Amino acid sequence: MRRELWVNAALWLGLICVPLWAHWAGEPFTITLATRAVIFAVAAVGLNIALGLGGLVSLGHAAFFGIGGYAMGILAFHAQNYQPLFEWPFVFEGSQSMPLIWVVAFAVSGLCAFVIGLLALRTSGVYFIMITLAFGQMFYFFSISWAAYGGEDGMLIYVRNGFPGLNTLDPIQFYGLCFAVLSAALLVQARLARSPFGLALNAARQVPERVRAVGLDPVRLRLLAFTLSGAITGLAGALFADLNRFVSPSMFSWQLSGEFIVFIIIGGTARLFGPVVGAMVFVGLEHLLGGLSEYWHVWFGALLLGIVLFGQGGVIGMIAGKARAHD
Repeated sequence: MRRELWVNAALWLGLICVPLWAHWAGEPFTITLATRAVIFAVAAVGLNIALGLGGLVSLGHAAFFGIGGYAMGILAFHAQNYQPLFEWPFVFEGSQSMPLIWVVAFAVSGLCAFVIGLLALRTSGVYFIMITLAFGQMFYFFSISWAAYGGEDGMLIYVRNGFPGLNTLDPIQFYGLCFAVLSAALLVQARLARSPFGLALNAARQVPERVRAVGLDPVRLRLLAFTLSGAITGLAGALFADLNRFVSPSMFSWQLSGEFIVFIIIGGTARLFGPVVGAMVFVGLEHLLGGLSEYWHVWFGALLLGIVLFGQGGVIGMIAGKARAHD
């Protein structure tokens, strides 16, 4: 465990030093790549609460990512076009304030995760996977047919939303916001894993019968974990939409849900910084190999296969050993 703490500390410092170096060297594109990796890491940290701690394999987490993105897009769309979002019980013309958008994205995504969890957690195993996938596809096709907000073409947001005291158009300042959100999400996961709730959730994943025997409801524990997981992933969706200043139905795609799972597997399931490593590897390979061939996913797949076969515990497990961050 001590070795893993050192690995986590090194990764956290790297997330600070690399963008600062890029800012000093005048490499804004490197900062943008780092921002993309950090946002994907936030989404995967959210999924890791459900998957790593709760054992819930969700192929529909892109639904929450997309809900967060569309929450941002709809609020900003109405604000920039001076069209009221609603006029009763009061007139609300949207918003381009990041704090408000984050609250809305977090709340709406969490509410949707709660409703989906109520239905999906009646099942388990492959049936749970298929139900989450089905909900994700429902949101995907709904967004395609939602002509008021761009339909298949998506929505373009002309100006990045604002944060008090910061210039969010400055890449390093926007990166700092995203890094702060990632640090907060990691702190929540770390505290959650060591809390009585986290221990009960871990027990429900392994031996649900014993959890019932002590008077706890495994389904309720998983539902709370799934709700928090979806809310954090939705917050990442709002950040991603702000990064690109664009929202589209592709944010709901099941392939994106699969990528979130892959991030966790590459870094290490239930490892605190596992999603961070996975997101960094994905974005790095996408940048380095994507320019060489459109089939760069072949090499990414080979890396994933090698980790699954020979490196159980992911990259962090190969470096730090078998102890998990919450053990």
